[in-house]
Amino acid sequence: MKKKVAIVGAGLCGSLLALRLAQLGYQIDVFEKRPDLRKVTLDAGRSINLALSDRGLKGLRLVGLEDAAKAISIPMHGRMIHPKGAETYFMKYSGRETDYINSISRPGLNAMLLDEAEKTGNIKLHFNQSCKNVLFEDHKIQLQDVNGNISYYDYDLVFGTDGAGSAVRTSMSKRSSSLRFNFSQQYLDTGYKELEIPAGENGSFRIEKNALHIWPRDGFMMIALPNLNGSFTVTLFFPFTGSNSFEYLGQDDEKIVQFFNTHFPSAVPHMPDLVEDYHQNPSSSLGTIKCFPWSVDRRSLIMGDAAHAVVPFYGQGMNASFEDVTVLDELMAKHGEDWDSIITEYDDKRKPDADAIGDLAVDNFYEMRDATKDPVFGRKRALELQLENLYPDYYAKYSLVTFNEDISYHEAMTQGRFQDEVLMNFARGIDDVSKVDISKVKAMMDEKLKEFKAQKS
Repeated sequence: MKKKVAIVGAGLCGSLLALRLAQLGYQIDVFEKRPDLRKVTLDAGRSINLALSDRGLKGLRLVGLEDAAKAISIPMHGRMIHPKGAETYFMKYSGRETDYINSISRPGLNAMLLDEAEKTGNIKLHFNQSCKNVLFEDHKIQLQDVNGNISYYDYDLVFGTDGAGSAVRTSMSKRSSSLRFNFSQQYLDTGYKELEIPAGENGSFRIEKNALHIWPRDGFMMIALPNLNGSFTVTLFFPFTGSNSFEYLGQDDEKIVQFFNTHFPSAVPHMPDLVEDYHQNPSSSLGTIKCFPWSVDRRSLIMGDAAHAVVPFYGQGMNASFEDVTVLDELMAKHGEDWDSIITEYDDKRKPDADAIGDLAVDNFYEMRDATKDPVFGRKRALELQLENLYPDYYAKYSLVTFNEDISYHEAMTQGRFQDEVLMNFARGIDDVSKVDISKVKAMMDEKLKEFKAQKS
């Protein structure tokens, strides 16, 4: 007999998990503290589009929704870099034409998953129900509705997919003396604010549609991702304090306009509601959460951001959460109904990868903000693209993480960092990439990687 499953959190990870478990015959109750996003407007200031790549697509493929998700996505083939005082240029994500990431609506994808979940007939969705506590010894969840009424739900298995502020994780942490629960939350000194480039005439795109746009500056940056309606979601990543900061600009319209005209002059003409958006949307924090263990008693498990929230600079937060579901699914296929073995192996297998993508995401913040302006980095990236174009078996670090679902995040990090070091050293010694014999570079990299893998083994 299938176990009675409770899932706390109906976001992207929770809705994909619910759908997959329902497809496998489980009866599931999903509890979400917010209203049904299909019936209300998303909170202002929360990111409305995300970068969907291979690991996330694999999760959607698992439940039969890969093509449906692609149909509401916009391919982004690379970064459009907008330097200050210089010509805009395009930096491809990969030397392989088939490799690209997808800009997709967060609420649109979440709504699709919830719709499909309801169609199974095995899922009950409960909105406006906050998890106040998990009573692990009694296998009960304490819930509170919008009127303050308390109720309890009995479960056989409980999954916490309730985001970075997870109530399920908090309940685990209260057992720290017996569980030895480790938790860290590391904030960047940079926060973010959502802005917008609205659609042009007749729903046209004011800037290049099929790219992730980056305006890198000293100590801060701005990015933009396309939406299906012709608009772009713009995000300013900006220090909280200092000479250029949220604190310095405050609510001063003149300072805000002057700042954007000075640092983002090419974007300002496309942002007619800039000042209004700046005031309306909050300045929010960016942090990495690491914790362990993810289970109390092999009848509970936290997943997604509840277990490993990351900063958004690798575009892997959603993809990592979806990969959580595919890893769990593989272990269910391996162990059947033996949840002790499933959860034990899941913890051991997934924790190193969760830590790795958290570290990589922070690394990529500095790359996007600073390295994209560095000519040595530009030469290194040009070499990577040539290698990927001519040798399909070669994956640069970004491609290992983003376009190779068969390699773990931890392996992608260690191998990718090694390749970066080798190629950066090589790029420092050349002036013109076009004069380099790329076959010799490939031979060098093959030899270096052989030595690297031998040392690891």
